[in-house]
Amino acid sequence: MSRIGAIKDLDIRPEDRTPLVEQLLGIISQLERKIEALEDEVSRLKGLPQKPRYGQPSTLEDPDGKPSTVDRRKKKKRKKRRRKRPGSAKRSKTAELIIHETIPLEIANLPEGSERLGYKNYYVQDLKIQAHNTCYRRARYRLPDGRLLVAPLPDRIQGHFGNTLRSYLLYQHFHNHVTQPLLHEELTELGVDISKGEINRLLTEGHEAFHAEKDELLPAARKVSEFLHTDDTGAKHRGKNGHTLHIGNQWFAAFFTTASKSRVNFLEVLQQPFEDYYIGAEALEYMAHFKLPAYLLERIGKGLGEGDCWVVQGRADWDSQLEYWGVTSEEHRRIVTEAGLYGSLLEHELYDAMTLISDDAKQFKVLGFLHGLCWVHAERHVKRLVPTNTKERRAHDKVRDEIWTYYQKLKAYCEHPTQREKKRLDREFDRIFLQTTEYAELNEVLRTLHGKKAHLLLVLDHPEIPLHNNLSENDIRQYVKKRKISAGTRSDLGRRCRDTFLSLKTTCRKLSVSFWKYLQDRINGFREIPPLPELIQQQAMATTSRG
Repeated sequence: MSRIGAIKDLDIRPEDRTPLVEQLLGIISQLERKIEALEDEVSRLKGLPQKPRYGQPSTLEDPDGKPSTVDRRKKKKRKKRRRKRPGSAKRSKTAELIIHETIPLEIANLPEGSERLGYKNYYVQDLKIQAHNTCYRRARYRLPDGRLLVAPLPDRIQGHFGNTLRSYLLYQHFHNHVTQPLLHEELTELGVDISKGEINRLLTEGHEAFHAEKDELLPAARKVSEFLHTDDTGAKHRGKNGHTLHIGNQWFAAFFTTASKSRVNFLEVLQQPFEDYYIGAEALEYMAHFKLPAYLLERIGKGLGEGDCWVVQGRADWDSQLEYWGVTSEEHRRIVTEAGLYGSLLEHELYDAMTLISDDAKQFKVLGFLHGLCWVHAERHVKRLVPTNTKERRAHDKVRDEIWTYYQKLKAYCEHPTQREKKRLDREFDRIFLQTTEYAELNEVLRTLHGKKAHLLLVLDHPEIPLHNNLSENDIRQYVKKRKISAGTRSDLGRRCRDTFLSLKTTCRKLSVSFWKYLQDRINGFREIPPLPELIQQQAMATTSRG
């Protein structure tokens, strides 16, 4: 038995196990765990063999949204039983293949009397990766009046670097995460004469049309969506710590990198493209909810009749308005600003009956939203506990198994919701999260989770919403990979381009649009691929009609 287990299993009579004794035993157990962790670190630094660590896979969903390990094993067994013969489901690999060149091959020195039976096709797929330089010889004329006239370039030419090269740079940098130095080395080896500065310019400048299309993703999606996922991650900009916010669902993903992860920042993103502040009855209720001092509430609401509101346009005018009201404290300015943004969301009716799914971070807790919590994140609070004796391990395993079983029942309910099952699941939630085990820390975690019952069980009233926030976590990995490879951004334009092209790339993937073809379509000006906001609404309508 480990030292931690020995501490918990001391022969202490039940009558002597007072709350103080239990608390002291818990503190000792925590210290013992820290000592073991430090001993492991010392062994690692000395190069000594490490203790084997045995862990369990998640009993809920994997981070990528796939079924749990247990489910996969069951499905694998079922597949073995009904496995078809090899090759029975193979598809034709050349049915949709575009042939660019056909080369007939003949046989020499055939014997006399041989009969031709046609051809047997053999397909070879390849790429042509090489520099392709074009010289446009522009005719020059001197007109009778003395003026010089030079033949214009084709409309598709936008500089000394062609559209395919520009598309390739964007694709490699934002889709394949190739860094600018490697791009320069690659193009130089392929025979392209280009500087590092020119590569940076092609990646960051002249993309206003892309930015405009990205800015329309969220406004288009909120018109047709029943729920949104959100999450954030760290970001570096000009050597300083910042944050990247993700908002998306099954049809789109949008990234917003800012210096703050506050609720004010979150509301400003939700508000786009509006930049106004509304102070009316709802905003005053918001301030009162967050306990803004009464004298400030009275001062701000003075002169407002029923149905009236203050409207302020732009951040500069808003700061002046706060000064006029005498709102000087940073905390008070935050509450009033949140209220003004909240009032704007209500005034423009941007998110009526919208559900927000998050990991329970405080900046996402906005009044007026239906807020669903992620069950995967909730279960982690139980999973991360470290039981220190047999009784605690038994209780810990039992509760996790109950949560796993309950989660599967919720999934089944979302497929076929009924009032009877809804009431039964509501009662079972109370039974699981209000039970008292022999593990004090586990009991505290269960009570905390029970306090979030309304958010965890939002699916009982809205079975259409997901039970977890895996979609947001999967999307935001695109940004995390880019951050790990290329580190932070150094200019505001570079930061905006990273947000824009990662948003467009991820959205293209969700809409089954080739990002490579999308880049070529937009840069060449073909416009054969509809705007992504339009495709989002088409997908939503198609899903609704199928439902």
